[in-house]
Amino acid sequence: MVQEKGTISIHTENIFPIIKKFLYSDHEIFLRELVSNAVDAIQKAKRLVSLGQFNGELGEPLVQVKLDKDAKTITISDNGIGMTAEEIKKYINQVAFSGASEFLEKFKEAKDAHEIIGQFGLGFYSAFMVADKVEIQTLSYQQGAEAASWVCDGSTTFELSEGNRTERGTDIFLYINEENTDFLEEYKLQSILDKYAKFLPVPVQFGTKKESE
Repeated sequence: MVQEKGTISIHTENIFPIIKKFLYSDHEIFLRELVSNAVDAIQKAKRLVSLGQFNGELGEPLVQVKLDKDAKTITISDNGIGMTAEEIKKYINQVAFSGASEFLEKFKEAKDAHEIIGQFGLGFYSAFMVADKVEIQTLSYQQGAEAASWVCDGSTTFELSEGNRTERGTDIFLYINEENTDFLEEYKLQSILDKYAKFLPVPVQFGTKKESE
């Protein structure tokens, strides 16, 4: 049951083309950014435990990257803090821009894409460089929280509804577009993870291989 349909933000219509064309000339950034977000979510869960603000089972911290060639999907999963529907609205829909024009001004001054990504928390949106559709399934650590689902097809409209995740954490499903099917090759994903995931504080599993410090 879809609870809500809406528009991501009045300013984002000019943003998606920028994200797709200019911001991420290096398409493999999407995997690094989404894995990095997953690691952050797990680190936040650890922090809440250490502060005594979360009493549940932490479990073994793990980020999983899964490839389904037939469905043309890449999934990034974590057992971190998860999100409520309200948090999805806050962090995903209200992209941290005060406007496209201001964004473009700052973009001109930035030396490379990494500066921009860091500045605007745009990492999640890098998914749309390679995906026609992105789906989030998430369940927050908060007691009594309900699972939430968010789906967007790269336009500025989204659907937010009840999710199907039964354990704390987040799955992000990328439905890979025709231009980027090379990312549906195991060796390609593995080479990106070999480059980025070795030095992360949380293990990253892809297939049978686990990257960690």
